[in-house]
Amino acid sequence: MKIQVLGPLSAEVNRVSVVPTAGKPRQILALLALYPGRVIPVPTLMEEIWGTELPQSALTTLQTYILQLRRRLAGAMGPDAQVSAKDVLATRYGGYLLQIPSEAVDVHSYEQLAAEGQLAFDDGHNERAADCFRRALDLWEGPALVDVRVGPILDIEVMRLEESRLVVRERRIDADLRLGRHAELTAELTDLIARHPQHEGLHSQAMVALYRSGRQATALDVYRRLRGRLIEDLGVEPSPQLQRLHQAILAVDPQLDVVAGPRRTSTFDLYAA
Repeated sequence: MKIQVLGPLSAEVNRVSVVPTAGKPRQILALLALYPGRVIPVPTLMEEIWGTELPQSALTTLQTYILQLRRRLAGAMGPDAQVSAKDVLATRYGGYLLQIPSEAVDVHSYEQLAAEGQLAFDDGHNERAADCFRRALDLWEGPALVDVRVGPILDIEVMRLEESRLVVRERRIDADLRLGRHAELTAELTDLIARHPQHEGLHSQAMVALYRSGRQATALDVYRRLRGRLIEDLGVEPSPQLQRLHQAILAVDPQLDVVAGPRRTSTFDLYAA
């Protein structure tokens, strides 16, 4: 069985899709797929489907959805399968689980590559870090579970994954900056700061990339526009790190030209207190 959650929901057995068309069974499959081999309690599944307003027939209806999923599994597995659909979508005391290897779900591969990239990054192996982060990000085929109507549980999971995706992208950019790829990054960072107009980490990366590309005035303008938004929207000044980075660009600080220097977690650390 192979499952994709980093994009439209996809689940195949013997190259046959087992994703149901109905919304609620899709939610159940998506939630079980995020935690392969782990029992998801019945109350959690019910909360995902119905929130806090449970119908009287909630348990019976949930069991019907599980039966529908098992039928799709059985049809794709075929009559000669060594295990049954009940073995794959198993009942346990208090809940249900998908008994499949974690590597069958794309999010596991993503998180493993991200972790490997972070280890390489922390050890100063920038080329390997950039490669791991890039491969992790390449697994995404759109917003997580983009075609699944999410309830309160999946909503939290989707937000977690999307935040993780942004962090991994930020780390990949840091690794690329260490490798002197600033000129290649300016277009990507210009797009990112437009999408995340209050994200200081991305703005600091954009400022460094632009400065190293000989665009000091544009780097200063990035800071000016961010500061204006933070003051107008939140009533706060940029962080001390970002203010020091701004002063360094004004002063043409030679530290800004350090590419693959000490092990830093981000461009912020260049001017951390």
